[in-house]
Amino acid sequence: MTVKKLHIFLLLLTAVIITAFLLWPSDESRIKKLFKEGSSAVEAEDIEKVLSKVAFSYHDDNGMTYLYIKDALKRQFDALADIDVEHEKLRITVSEKTAFAEMDVRVIATLGSETGYIIGDIKKPLHLKFTLEKERTKWLIVKSEGFRL
Repeated sequence: MTVKKLHIFLLLLTAVIITAFLLWPSDESRIKKLFKEGSSAVEAEDIEKVLSKVAFSYHDDNGMTYLYIKDALKRQFDALADIDVEHEKLRITVSEKTAFAEMDVRVIATLGSETGYIIGDIKKPLHLKFTLEKERTKWLIVKSEGFRL
């Protein structure tokens, strides 16, 4: 390989590495996407898509596990219609393989002929905290705090 070809190869390799680094999404943007897609999945009443954001090892202080969440979502989706999820003030802290997220949440839904807030209200949203763990390049929720049973 000539010196000129070697320089071109190194320049192209450097360009590819820089491009990949700039286009690779940050952990924070992946977590934001997780919550956005999770909210959309709840609104669409898609249990499998909601659960794809939750680790099978999920366990919280209320005794909820992955399987309990699946059952609870099924019951809620059977009873409710026109679900609208609003979240705001999302704050994310990321370390190596663990992340913490906090947000304020309101959920509006229809039960029978009545429509109203089922989580939070107009004046005071429900403040939720989440613990996430990274599995390869994917973040999953392993614990939550703030839900009232």
